[in-house]
Amino acid sequence: MHVSHDPTAPASERIGFDAFLAVDIRIGTVVSAEPFPEARKPALKLVIDFGPVIGAKRSSAQLTEHYTPERLVGRQVAAVVNFPPRQIGKFLSEVLTLGFADAAGAVILFRPDHPVPDGSRLF
Repeated sequence: MHVSHDPTAPASERIGFDAFLAVDIRIGTVVSAEPFPEARKPALKLVIDFGPVIGAKRSSAQLTEHYTPERLVGRQVAAVVNFPPRQIGKFLSEVLTLGFADAAGAVILFRPDHPVPDGSRLF
């Protein structure tokens, strides 16, 4: 399945509410970020703390256009925490960090506009 980043693309087909609830989107705080020069597309390696139940998880994220590792540490981000891990080169990405494409296609992170407890679930 291809997901379009084009803001003029039509909405996807309708799904039931249970399908939405099956996607577990949580808030976590970035505790470390470093360059990922081995990735095919420019990316960063993140470690995100999702609180005591889920814990710290790793993510590869194509964020290099608008973010530096230093700017990300301490920042809350949203991620899907229940997809299977994905091997990206020698790095195992455990969660999918969420963002939107800007007008040029670069990723802008999705995050709450006020702090929430790490591990909070989107509903």
